[in-house]
Amino acid sequence: MAASFRWILQLHKDVPKAARFYAEGLDFTVDVCTLRWAELRSGSLKLALMHSPNDNVQQGYSSLLSFTVTDINSTVTKLMSLGAELDGPIKHEIHGKVAAMRCIDGHVLGLYEPV
Repeated sequence: MAASFRWILQLHKDVPKAARFYAEGLDFTVDVCTLRWAELRSGSLKLALMHSPNDNVQQGYSSLLSFTVTDINSTVTKLMSLGAELDGPIKHEIHGKVAAMRCIDGHVLGLYEPV
């Protein structure tokens, strides 16, 4: 099975304010909104907002592309063989495995293997 697009993630200083911006300014539907995390929808597009300390947001981190995969270990291996780097260990969360990688140009890719 090919990887499927999961969502775009943006880092924000104030998640509720950013969620309100997208909801009121661009008619996104807010599915979840807390001080640290929000999930919004516009058609088939999913946008995730995550709280980040001010210094991280100011450093200009780009959006993160997140993908759901069926086998995170083989996907990590395949991407590393193509020049990507694992950005920290694969984490085993209650809802599944997650990993962050940097592609050949340094952009962050998030991988998620559900339980």
